[in-house]
Amino acid sequence: MTKKILCPTDGSDHANLGVIQAAELARLTGAHLTICAINLALGGARGPLINQWSDEEAEGVLQKAAAEAKAAGATDMNTVAVVSRSAGPAIIAYGEEIGADHIVMGTGDKRGVKRLVLGSVAAEVAGQAHCTVTIAR
Repeated sequence: MTKKILCPTDGSDHANLGVIQAAELARLTGAHLTICAINLALGGARGPLINQWSDEEAEGVLQKAAAEAKAAGATDMNTVAVVSRSAGPAIIAYGEEIGADHIVMGTGDKRGVKRLVLGSVAAEVAGQAHCTVTIAR
């Protein structure tokens, strides 16, 4: 039975599909929902490490996602920003840390060569996560 759901978001439309699906699953199962924004840390080799978003921008992404989740019926939830150099491993590690038994996330519309070159965070998480992963499209 699903008790803890992790839903990563970057504030994009495709991530929002994951938020809505996660909220509906949380409502149906009575599970706790954690929405996380992975704030990518860029640079650092010879210069300073700079986060993709300011703290205020990350909080804005999380507030928007929480409002969507609430509108979709989630009541038991929290939000958190996680700073990491790579989204996939950060999602997996944070899911393990909080004891998530289900990860729900959206995926972009990358096809063909674009997908081969850019890869897919959702595919990485689905292939390596310790728990069930649902990918919303």
